[in-house]
Amino acid sequence: METKAAEIAREQEYFDRAAKFRAEKRATLGEAARAAADPKAAARLKTYAEAAREAAGGADEAVAVGQTEDTSGEVLYIGRQLIRGDSEVLVVNWQAPAAAPYFEASHADARGLRRKRTFVCTGNTIQDFTDVVFAEIAEAVDKHLLDELARGRTGAMRDIVATIQAAQYELIREPMEQVLVIEGGPGTGKTAVALHRVSWLLFHHRDRLRPADVLVVGPTPTFVRYIDRVLPGLGNGEVELRELARLAPDVQRGRSEPVEVSRLKGDARMAGLLARALEARIGAPEPAERLLLGGRFVTLPGAEVASVLAECRAAPLPYAARRQLFRERLAQLVADRAGTAAGPDPAPALANLVERLWPPQSPAAFLRDLFGSRPRLAAAAGGDFTPEELAALYRRGADRVSEEVWSAADLPLLDELDELINGVEHAYAHVVVDEAQDLSPMQLRSVARRCATGSMTLVGDIAQSTGVWARDSWDEVTCHLPAGPVAVRALRYGYRVPRQVYQFAARLLPVAAPAAQAPEVVRDGPAEPAVHRVGLADRAGRVAELAGAHAAEGRFVGIVCPPRCRRETEAALSATGIAWSSAERGELGASVNVVGPREVKGLEFDAVVVVEPEQIVAGDDRGHRLLYVALTRTTRYLDIVCVGEPLPLSLPAGTDQDRAPNGTPATFTDRDAHRLAEHLAAQVRAAAPQAYWTDVLRQVERILGVASGEVS
Repeated sequence: METKAAEIAREQEYFDRAAKFRAEKRATLGEAARAAADPKAAARLKTYAEAAREAAGGADEAVAVGQTEDTSGEVLYIGRQLIRGDSEVLVVNWQAPAAAPYFEASHADARGLRRKRTFVCTGNTIQDFTDVVFAEIAEAVDKHLLDELARGRTGAMRDIVATIQAAQYELIREPMEQVLVIEGGPGTGKTAVALHRVSWLLFHHRDRLRPADVLVVGPTPTFVRYIDRVLPGLGNGEVELRELARLAPDVQRGRSEPVEVSRLKGDARMAGLLARALEARIGAPEPAERLLLGGRFVTLPGAEVASVLAECRAAPLPYAARRQLFRERLAQLVADRAGTAAGPDPAPALANLVERLWPPQSPAAFLRDLFGSRPRLAAAAGGDFTPEELAALYRRGADRVSEEVWSAADLPLLDELDELINGVEHAYAHVVVDEAQDLSPMQLRSVARRCATGSMTLVGDIAQSTGVWARDSWDEVTCHLPAGPVAVRALRYGYRVPRQVYQFAARLLPVAAPAAQAPEVVRDGPAEPAVHRVGLADRAGRVAELAGAHAAEGRFVGIVCPPRCRRETEAALSATGIAWSSAERGELGASVNVVGPREVKGLEFDAVVVVEPEQIVAGDDRGHRLLYVALTRTTRYLDIVCVGEPLPLSLPAGTDQDRAPNGTPATFTDRDAHRLAEHLAAQVRAAAPQAYWTDVLRQVERILGVASGEVS
C-alpha cells in the first residue's frame, strides 16, 4: 500500500504540471494588449487581461483545493479556476456542474463518490491532505474544515471554496430570480456563502450578468475592507463593494440627534413627505408673463404657460429632467409667439422665468431648507405626521450648505432626494446586503432602488438585530423590497464559534431573541471563556495586558469596547506600547483592534476581549443582542473584563432604560454607590496630584451641596 508521503509526492507532480500550464496562460494574457489595433482597444484588452490573470491565480496559490474519486475510479481535481492541459482538463472550476459532488456529498448521500480529498497547501506545495471515505464516514463535518477553522485570522475574510459544506452549497446555487434571505447564527458562514453565491451566479449567468452588474452593500467601512479580497480571489474583481452610508451623496457627516428623531427619519412615511415637498417647489405662472426678448416685449398667456407646466410636471421623469423638458417647451412657446426659431441658449428673461417657476435643486440644499422651514414641513406632511413629529424634524440649518453636518439617518433621505431630483445613477442586476436585519425602511428603499431586476441576496440574523430599527421577523424587512418571490433559508451549523463560547453566549438568547433558533455548533475551542473581575481603576490595564498576551502569541485580537470605556482602553494600550488599530476610523490591522459593539458585526478574531458587558447592554434598547454579537466574534479565545456582571441577563440599575421620571435611577444599591465611588476616585487619581485630592473632594461636596445639607 502506498505511504502517505509517496501519495503526497505523486499529487505534487500533478500540481506542478497544472501550475506550468497556468503560468503559460498568464504569460499569454500578459501579451494580449500588444495585439490590439489601436490604443483604445489596447486599454480594453489590458483591463481584460489583468482581470483574467488575477483570476487565473499566481504561483503562490494552490492549483486545486480538492479532488474526488467516484465509484468507477475516475478522479477529478477541483480548484478556484479552470486549468487546461494540452488536450485535457487538469482542474475544473469549483462552480462547474462536474464539481458539484465535491460539495454535495455527505454521509447520507455520497453522490456517487467513493472518496473526497481536501488538500492543505502552502502556496502550490502540498503539505498534507484529508480524505473522507464515504463508506466509512461517521460525521457530517470533515477534519479539514475543523483544521481550517482553527487557523489564525489575518484581518481579511478568506474564500471558503475548500470548506464549503453541502447545506452552504445548496444556498449558493439558489435561483437568481428572487429575494433570497440567508439567515444564520454567529459563525454559520452566511457572509461567505453570499459572496460565493455572487461568484456562482456570475459563472452560470454570464450571458446576462457581469461583475459590474453586481453590488455588495456592507454595514461599515471596516466590514467592506474585511471582505474586499474574497471576490477578486474568485475571479470577480469588478463587483462593486459599498458601505451603506456611501450610497448617499457625499456630504459632511457626524451630526448627533435623539434616537426618536433617527427613528422618525428612517420611517417609510418620509418618502412621501420628501416627494410632496419637492413637488411643492414648482410654482404657478402669473395671469400673463411679460418677457423682454431681443429688445422687445413678448407676452405669454399664463394659461398657456400653466398648460406646458402641467404637461411637464406629469412626465414620468426625475425633477431635473422634467425641469429641462419645461425649459425646452417654454422656449418653443416663446419662439412661436415671437415668430423666431428657438435657440439652445434662452434669453436671460426666459431663464429667469424658468428659475422662478421651476427652481433647480440639489439634495443637500433642498433638505437643509426643508428641515429649516416649519411651513414647508407642515405643507408636505399630507396628514401623515403629527405636529410633534414635524417639530422633531425641524432644525435650523447652517448658513452654507457646505457647512451643514448630517446625521446617519439623514443619509437615506439625501439618497431619496437624489433619486427624485436626478434619477438613479446606476441600477444593478443583483444586489447583496449584509446585516440587512438592522436597516430602516428608508435605508431599504435606498438599496432596493439600485436593484433593476428584483434579484437580491440578504444576509443577517434576527437574534443579532440591534439599533433603532431592530427587527423580530424578516417580513418586517422584505416588505420594503421589490415585489416578487422571497425565500428565507437558514444555515443550521455554526462552524466558527467554539462550542464553549457559544454555550456561554447563548444564555442571552431567551432575553435577547426568544424566538431565535440557535445554530448547532460543530467544534470545540482551546479554552473556556475567561472572566476577569477587576476594580474600576484596574480595568483598562487588564484589557491591555490580555490583548498584548494574545498578540504575542501571533493571534488576531479584537477588543470590543463600549464608548464609555474606549478612552481609558486606548490610553492603556498606548501606555504599554501595544500597537493597535481603530475600527471606528475604518481600520482593521493585523494584530490588536479596538472595535465598538455595533462596528464588530460580521467580523471575526482569533481572540476577543469584551469590556464591561453591562455597559454594552445599557447602550442600546436591544443591548442584550449587542452583547450576544460581541461574545460570538471569536474563533478561539474569549476574555471578559468587567467591574459589573459578565453576563447581565437583566438591565443593570441606573441605565437609561431603568430611570425614574425625574431622570434618577429607579433603584440605587450599595453596590452601585461603591462602583460610582471607584469611578470618581479613578478620575481624581488620574487628573490631580495627590496633594490636591482633599481639596478636590471638598469642592465636590460644595458643588453637590452636601456640606450645606442641600442633598437629602
